[in-house]
Amino acid sequence: MNDDDRDNMLAAAVRLRTEGHQEEARQRLLSLSADFPADAEVAYQTAWAHDVLGLEAEAVPFYERCLAGTGLSQEDRRGALLGLGSTYRVLGQYEKAVEVLRGGAEQFPDNGALRTFLAMALFNTGEHHEAMRLLLELLAAGSTDPYVRRYRAAIEHYARDLHETV
Repeated sequence: MNDDDRDNMLAAAVRLRTEGHQEEARQRLLSLSADFPADAEVAYQTAWAHDVLGLEAEAVPFYERCLAGTGLSQEDRRGALLGLGSTYRVLGQYEKAVEVLRGGAEQFPDNGALRTFLAMALFNTGEHHEAMRLLLELLAAGSTDPYVRRYRAAIEHYARDLHETV
């Protein structure tokens, strides 16, 4: 199979997934992944196909493979880090989730989704203060609510230390 065939098959499988034919997409991606085991983009799309079907445990090796490889776009790398981190969290592997999501948030500091999922994983590990800090910072920075905007400075201040009373 040449690169053009790979590209066409990958595009067809992604189209199937986006059109709601997840199982057919998954089967095609598994076949493509077997033909291109070192292809990070194929591994990412295969992980995603498993994830949307609720097959989180089966998605993990594909997420790990795509992140260990090269060739992912920055957008796909962000998606893979979020996918793997949130999948670890769903599987109850909270420490791994924190590690992946923290690394993703460091690589992509402007990505609020990574920080939100990191906050959830931190909550699961008992790191409630850091989880709340992250969420308050996101709220202060991104809310369009006029009342939240009015108190933005105070929210940002207290996000740093929720125990402060003065």
